[in-house]
Amino acid sequence: MAKATKTKRPEIIARGPKKTPVHLFINQESYELQVEPRRTLLDALRKDVGLTGAKKVCDEGTCGACTVIVDGQPIYSCMTLAIECEEKSVETIEALAPDGKLHALQRAFIEEDAYQCGFCTPGQIMALKALLDHNVNPTLDEIKRAVSGNLCRCGAYPKIFRAGLRAAEILRRSN
Repeated sequence: MAKATKTKRPEIIARGPKKTPVHLFINQESYELQVEPRRTLLDALRKDVGLTGAKKVCDEGTCGACTVIVDGQPIYSCMTLAIECEEKSVETIEALAPDGKLHALQRAFIEEDAYQCGFCTPGQIMALKALLDHNVNPTLDEIKRAVSGNLCRCGAYPKIFRAGLRAAEILRRSN
């Protein structure tokens, strides 16, 4: 039987209730913000940094329109505090087309007509990007699972699924 060892409790640093400095690493750029500890990542991105690609739709974690990638994982930015993302890598839809060159997912969404109103499109693309960053050869079921937390009120799901498969094909050919 292993013997338990005594360890010191990690020091807890209180922050707030007023604005507090937060360092965020967004789209490979460093940002020093002053935010209230209750500020969501979505509001920090949209209001403090000016990145409006992630959409504020339900604001309660049910639609996925605000999906961004944090340290390689898709998350709802409306349900995540900005201070939780301090010193983590945050990737938004704005990072996908550097110098105006569309990402394979953006091209595939256009080619497959995988959007209608476009409100869910950034979240759908970011959820699929998180999948394709880890698996460039996904099955249809894996694509469906990747976007299962992203609601499309227009019902463009078949086209979104085809766009995911098409983007994977484009990425495989480019490697």
